[in-house]
Amino acid sequence: MSYIKSKKHPVTLAQTTVGAAVSAALLLPAAAMAADNNLPEVVVKAKTENEFKADKAASPKYTQPLVDTPQTITVIKRELIEQQGAQTLTEAMRNAPGVGAFFLGENGSTNTGDAIYMRGFDTSSSIFVDGVRDMGSISRDLFNIEQIDVLKGNAGTDSGRSAPTGSINLSSKQANMENATSVNLSVGNGSQKRVTADKNVVLDEKNGAAFRINVMDQDSGVVGRNVVNNSRWGVATALSYGLGSNTRFFLNYLHVQQDNIPDGGVPTIGLPGYSSPDAKRPFISNAAKVDPSNFYGSSSDFDKVKLDMLTARVEHDFNDKVRLINTARYGKTTQNYLLTAFMANTANLVTPSATDPSGWTLARSIRTLKDQVNEVLTNQTNLQAELTAGGIKHTLLGGMEFTYEKQNTWGYNGTGTLAAANLYRPNPDDAVTGLNLVRNGVFTRGSTSTVSGYVFDTMEFNPQWQLNAGVRVDRYNTDYSAASLSTATSNPTLPVGTLVPTNLNSSGNLVNWKTGLLYKPTSYSSAYVSYSTSKQPPGGSNFALSTAANSAANPKFDPQETRNFEIGTKWDLLKEKLSFTAAVYRTNVSNEVVQNQTDLLYYQTGEKRVDGLELGVTGAINRDWLVSAGYAYMKTSVQSGPNVTANGENNLAYAPKQAFTLWSSYQVQKGWKIGGGARFVDALLRGTDGAVGTPAKSDSYWVLDAMTSYSVNKNIDLQLNINNLLDKTYVAAINKSGYRYTPGTPRAVTLGVNVKF
Repeated sequence: MSYIKSKKHPVTLAQTTVGAAVSAALLLPAAAMAADNNLPEVVVKAKTENEFKADKAASPKYTQPLVDTPQTITVIKRELIEQQGAQTLTEAMRNAPGVGAFFLGENGSTNTGDAIYMRGFDTSSSIFVDGVRDMGSISRDLFNIEQIDVLKGNAGTDSGRSAPTGSINLSSKQANMENATSVNLSVGNGSQKRVTADKNVVLDEKNGAAFRINVMDQDSGVVGRNVVNNSRWGVATALSYGLGSNTRFFLNYLHVQQDNIPDGGVPTIGLPGYSSPDAKRPFISNAAKVDPSNFYGSSSDFDKVKLDMLTARVEHDFNDKVRLINTARYGKTTQNYLLTAFMANTANLVTPSATDPSGWTLARSIRTLKDQVNEVLTNQTNLQAELTAGGIKHTLLGGMEFTYEKQNTWGYNGTGTLAAANLYRPNPDDAVTGLNLVRNGVFTRGSTSTVSGYVFDTMEFNPQWQLNAGVRVDRYNTDYSAASLSTATSNPTLPVGTLVPTNLNSSGNLVNWKTGLLYKPTSYSSAYVSYSTSKQPPGGSNFALSTAANSAANPKFDPQETRNFEIGTKWDLLKEKLSFTAAVYRTNVSNEVVQNQTDLLYYQTGEKRVDGLELGVTGAINRDWLVSAGYAYMKTSVQSGPNVTANGENNLAYAPKQAFTLWSSYQVQKGWKIGGGARFVDALLRGTDGAVGTPAKSDSYWVLDAMTSYSVNKNIDLQLNINNLLDKTYVAAINKSGYRYTPGTPRAVTLGVNVKF
């Protein structure tokens, strides 16, 4: 087995064979060749590196090549990320159709970080870094990421408790045996400024020791948005030892700090579908749309995040058939956040004159603060083995996982008050009165400890037929404690402001399994059918338990259950340089909590369904032409329970019915490359919370992007990216009530310079 490859010039067995064959042919005497006309035919296959197409997922739990994996997995490689100029995980999700940050938040609460929706469900709690769950509301920067795997369909067997419709795994850059240095500087409109550096040093060639450091610093505005700012810096180190040997050690450390001014969105007034929230003021229905660049918060708002992550991994090959991998991780994310939000309802929208909108005001009365710490401590041990028994080839992977996750949140007084904003000319520098942040004794503390065991087996009966099966058992225990301030309504027998404690616990066993039958018409293709299950226990997504009768986080309820059935085919075409995938699926999510309209009690009789089709093409059409494209169609519905959309349509919110993504690049001549892409997102139905007058959905949209790069010499490359080439106006995300939305980014131009040493 080979573990060390040059990314630029990989030396393969095929290349070695080619060289040996050529040398032998030149040295062989012509007479000898003529003497034997029955020489056996020698066929040499050389597989060239493909900058878009990946052969395998990064997780060791996927032992087979992608073409032989009976599940939809989209792999986004580094080259594609760099061509698009993507800086965060959310931006990279443009390459996974139907996956994105579509949900802004609920009422005054605004999502921060990578709030990813996939196939109609929130996937934010199922984001992993190098196979370990990564908690916290952070925008994950890609400066130290080599590859992103987007797994669609439930991942309960692979990861334990998880979102019902998928997970995302980011693979970090590792040190290798090649000295290399690169520095990238980029600037653009919207005050975009960013610098990254990547340096790899071979420390000891004999012992396979290397060190790699990646650094990033960014201070950027957001194109088309006033005041909003994204400022962050980070450093990622990777130390490797024993590369090329049977025992390899890896030590990674990541530190990132963010100091942003968060975006609470803009009012939906004037958007298609908007009408007056007040029947006595019908003229509001005809109000003009606000400028999407307006900022309705305070310039003193902040979103400060600090992330530390330490990972140690050991790999040992007992022989060429048996390998042990052990990964240990401690991670901590701290977020301190204050955002001014708003709801343009009847009470908060003041219109002194129906004919003079210049005097209309919008209350900024929702001051939302979050002080939260997330921690994770885990150890994963995986043993992979290949063996043959009874004429059947088995590729086995078994493992144990011990994980402790904790989340602490504190409440505050003294968030201050802010005067109402002029609807069409808000002033973010208006004074904040009474700003004096002091903890008030309110808190929530949640922790989950999990012990897991799992085993996967790929059984190869013959070159055409394979059976993939896996099972996972999780023993979890969630402890939750909290203190809240009593009110006249919640605790009428107590003085208002009394701290009321809550202590809850939930524990149990989760058993998830999956199986897939795969047929290979050729060595480079497959057709499969698969079935998998997943479970999410109470408090599984955020460690918070509840005594509310209508909450799925109530310990009295059973875990949410998901079943996924999928039929698909995968083909590696054009000498295995181009991958084509197609799949149809059905996902059923059951044990949803719904209210019985007869006795008004809550039961776990709710069920939601997602039926879909997904197509994908990734790889090289020829030596100069690369492409990555995908199409997704979703039909979502509530099978049992009340409808969840604002317009009453039997569909799921934030689940675009159709989505399409395309990116392609072509090397015109040596050193000069052009590229571009298109993105389509169908209408987004928002959730319902009784809001009056607000749009029930956002319109569908197309966005076009373009890129060109030029190599000045072997050391300097220039790259120009233009996102939203036609300056399309669209809604990128909308909140549950429909009072606020995030405008899509207008035309953004970025110029980058990459220097290599």
